Amino acid sequence: MLKDILNFRRAVRYFAPTPISEEKVRECLRLATLAPSGFNMQLYEFYHITDKTLLEKLAQVCLGQLSATTAQQMVVFVTRQDKHRQHAEMILEFERGNIQRNSPPERQAKRIKDRERYYGKLIPFVYSRFFGLLGAFRKLFGVVISWFRPMVRELSESDMRVDVHKSCGLVAQTFMLAMAEEGYDTCPLGGYDSRRIKKLLHLPYGAEVTMVVACGLREERGIWGERFRLPFEEVYRHK
Repeated sequence: MLKDILNFRRAVRYFAPTPISEEKVRECLRLATLAPSGFNMQLYEFYHITDKTLLEKLAQVCLGQLSATTAQQMVVFVTRQDKHRQHAEMILEFERGNIQRNSPPERQAKRIKDRERYYGKLIPFVYSRFFGLLGAFRKLFGVVISWFRPMVRELSESDMRVDVHKSCGLVAQTFMLAMAEEGYDTCPLGGYDSRRIKKLLHLPYGAEVTMVVACGLREERGIWGERFRLPFEEVYRHK
């Protein structure tokens, strides 16, 4: 049950030296791709690290944290906003066939035209970068339109960067839950030298690191006592 998986998952700080299955971790990453993604653009990549030498180097750039130095495997979740045109073209190609297979014949032409406008023009406009200038123009455009009707206002280049990282974060969380279902443990790491990780993995300029997830099987000392969460009443609001 989901409740059991959520209660099982903990941020493990020390892993046992017991190996875990590469194929099972890979399958958990496949399942993670089912996570929701903004505009379905899926602007992310996963770097599944199993090589011992590379794991040691990655642990060093993760500041030598115990969860990194004892991990049996690690996964680096990376955003790829620079691939927005390529992904938009792939989605559009799929959508043309999807509409032909699943839409009433009399509606197909209009729906295909709508998708072509959306993924052929709007999406490239929203995700493109140019030293902040395109984002400033999109932001101004959103403000003007919002005077007349509800409108998305978070359209600057920094806003879209946050949006891409949110989608990647959803994938990372889905991965950790899939790992918990397998009985495997994880620890999401936020402390790392992102520039050195990019250099270590030979990532292109347009890639950004969202999260590093250490993987393995917990040792008892890897769980730091009882789990703390704020009282539900502190975070729940009902309107």
